[in-house]
Amino acid sequence: MVTGRRILVTGGSGTIGARLVDRLLEHAPEVVRVFGRDETKQFYQRQRHQTREDLRFLVGDIRDRDRLTRALEGIDVVFHCAALKHVESGEYNPFEASQTNVVGTQNVIDACLATGVRTMVFTSSDKAANPTSVMGASKLLAEKIVTAATNYRGHHGTTFASVRFGNVLGSRGSAVELFATQVAGGGPVTVTDPEMTRFVMSTDRAVELAVEAARIARGGEVFVFKMPAARLRDLVSAAIAVYAPRHGLDAASISVVRIPVRPGEKAYEELMTEDESTRARDLGPMYAVLPAIRTGSELDAAYSGVPGAPVGPYRSDAEVPLATDEVERLVRDAVDGLEP
Repeated sequence: MVTGRRILVTGGSGTIGARLVDRLLEHAPEVVRVFGRDETKQFYQRQRHQTREDLRFLVGDIRDRDRLTRALEGIDVVFHCAALKHVESGEYNPFEASQTNVVGTQNVIDACLATGVRTMVFTSSDKAANPTSVMGASKLLAEKIVTAATNYRGHHGTTFASVRFGNVLGSRGSAVELFATQVAGGGPVTVTDPEMTRFVMSTDRAVELAVEAARIARGGEVFVFKMPAARLRDLVSAAIAVYAPRHGLDAASISVVRIPVRPGEKAYEELMTEDESTRARDLGPMYAVLPAIRTGSELDAAYSGVPGAPVGPYRSDAEVPLATDEVERLVRDAVDGLEP
């Protein structure tokens, strides 16, 4: 899937995109192109990989279809990671979120078809399942247009698929990064509802899902990793326990303060709805949600004999939450990833 291939990663300097680039470079691709609009992030990424001759950096915005089409010339595989991802920002800037997450994704699809890309994988979010926020709704619509592309691609051979991530611990702007910053400043740590639950995963696990999806996709699937859930209060406690000693602080001295729930925030997250579960297949470490509208029998044949998923919503508040020590281990790994 990677060796000898020409690959482009949109948003390739973001937390997931950059780690994905690192992983891809381990497997001797012909070239990896990093596409994004943040030249500062690209500068530092270039410094880390300055000896690589198989890495290219392209400045551009996924809202610009012509720029994308030029960037995708000769590319085999596209990982589409670029997005506006913050829930609160999306609530106050809904049109901008739609322009990037929806129109931008359509531009990537059109550029893939125009240039003969073999496989495109779109990175989505658990907030796309039964969305209550603009960000979640825009991600759901982006998933829908990625799936629909399989039906109208005509003679083009591009395979389109999506992956849904839970909360990637340690990603830029994530809760753990915020908690770590607040602890470093001596507190207080702010939390909305301590009993909220979230699906959590490491950056490496997110990258693993994206690469595996590119390998096995047949067209139109939404892949969902089975992942653990954690209570918000346990994430806060773990962040304090892990990060306070690194700044010479007594964890007991860090206070926790309740703040109002943010616009668009949910008490729990959902990775798969009940309706989706009725057409999902159980692949062991993940589910493959098959499209509701399918043309031809190829997809059904590909999943013939694969057991169906349990029928019912896959929600974080219905899962047994991680034990405190397990949460602390995940947070420690995430915090280590944030260190210079």
